[in-house]
Amino acid sequence: MTIKDDLHAKLKASRAVMLARVEGLSEYDMRRPMTPTGTNLLGMIKHLVGVEQVYFGDSFDRPPPDTLPWNEDGSVWEGADMWATADESSDYILDLYARACSHSDATIDALDLDTPGRVPHWPSPDTTLGYLLVWVLEDTAHHAGHADICRELIDGSTGSDTATSNTDWSTYLDRIQAAADSFRS
Repeated sequence: MTIKDDLHAKLKASRAVMLARVEGLSEYDMRRPMTPTGTNLLGMIKHLVGVEQVYFGDSFDRPPPDTLPWNEDGSVWEGADMWATADESSDYILDLYARACSHSDATIDALDLDTPGRVPHWPSPDTTLGYLLVWVLEDTAHHAGHADICRELIDGSTGSDTATSNTDWSTYLDRIQAAADSFRS
C-alpha cells in the first residue's frame, strides 16, 4: 500500500464515521444544535460537502458535480455551510456528500500526490494533491470526533471503542468526577 492509498483509506474511514453518526436519527436530531456555537451533525456533513468540492474539485480545475447555493451566494462565509435550512432535507445533504466524495475519489485516483493545485481563497494558494489530501483528512477526522460526541449526547450511542469496552460507565464517570471535584473551590 502506498502513502496515497493509506491516506485515501483513512479519509474514507472518517467519511464513514460521519455517515454512521447520523444513521437512524430523526431529522430533528440530525439538525439540532448540540453546543452553544450550534454544532450539529447534518451541518458538519453539509460543511464537508464544500470541503470535498473545493479541495478536490475546484483546486484542480475539476468542476464538482453540484453547484452549492451557499457558495454561489457567498453565505458560506457567514456559516451557512454549518447547518441545514428547513428546505434542505437530510437526503439532499447526504446525496450531495455522496456525490462530492465520489468526485473527490476520482480526483485522488487520477492524480499523483505532487500534482499542483490552487486554493484561490488561501493567502498562498499554490499547493499539491498530497497536501490537500492530508488537509481534508484532518478536517474530516476532526469533525468525525465532534460527530461522535454529538451522537453520544443525543442518544448515548458511542463509537466502536467505547461500545465494545465492557466498561461500567457509571463507575468510570464517578471516578472522573471525584478527581475533578478535588479541584473545586
